[in-house]
Amino acid sequence: MQKIQIRTIKEPNLLGSFSISNLNTLLAEKDMVEKTHRHDFFFVLAIEKGSGEHLIDFKNYSINNYSVFILRPSQVHQLVLKKNSKGYIIAFDNNFYSPEEKLKKEMFLTVSRNNYYKLETETYHRLASILNYIFSEYSSKKIMFRDTIKVNLDLFFIELFRQTKNSDIQTKNNSYSIKLLEKLLELLDIHFYNNKQVIYYADKLNLTTYQLNSITKKTLGKSCSQLINERIILEAKRNLIATTNQVNEISYHLGYNDTSYFIRFFKKQTGLTPEAFRQNF
Repeated sequence: MQKIQIRTIKEPNLLGSFSISNLNTLLAEKDMVEKTHRHDFFFVLAIEKGSGEHLIDFKNYSINNYSVFILRPSQVHQLVLKKNSKGYIIAFDNNFYSPEEKLKKEMFLTVSRNNYYKLETETYHRLASILNYIFSEYSSKKIMFRDTIKVNLDLFFIELFRQTKNSDIQTKNNSYSIKLLEKLLELLDIHFYNNKQVIYYADKLNLTTYQLNSITKKTLGKSCSQLINERIILEAKRNLIATTNQVNEISYHLGYNDTSYFIRFFKKQTGLTPEAFRQNF
């Protein structure tokens, strides 16, 4: 079965898990056109000035000045960025940046759940000063430059966190709910292929199904069953668009031995059959 192209960070200086590129250099002469693919790392695109289109997990965004895009590992996207755009592209994995402190970790997880931020000019300029410093440290590679970059990534994500509607996660109850939600989403990414029942995830989290549904409704306004179905449909869409696999292959890959059942499930969730979705898209 054909797999969706996965890109990794290529770093010639043995850093391996972090890179930052200046768009002024990359787009001085031609557009950037990236076909559908996914990463095994976090991807940040900060646009000071630019235009184009960015498709992230089948949601289309127009690229505008003073905007930031964040992709989590495994998300599928395609990108068209016009030449002479200005800003930065950052790539890093969990080995390089993964906050351990409880509040910072929750902040980063909250920020990274949003793919798109449209910012005020003043806010973007604060972020730009941080990015400029990160780029300078990355380019010069002076002593402890990795530590300096990580500290500035903290500042970058704190500033973005202040733009979210969830900046009250400091409260004890909300913090607890978000922590459990993140564990649920991690479990879903690993186990949804073979485990599609709410009780499975409730047991893994030492919760009742009622408690788990209460948490998902409180944090996302959805039942756990809805989240499971959405995760299945998202992966189905990714494979329908980013590969040439047949529907029966995708069905089996997602844990459905009965292709006709999978087709009915997909149509119920999206209003289209898998083939119709692929053709219309």
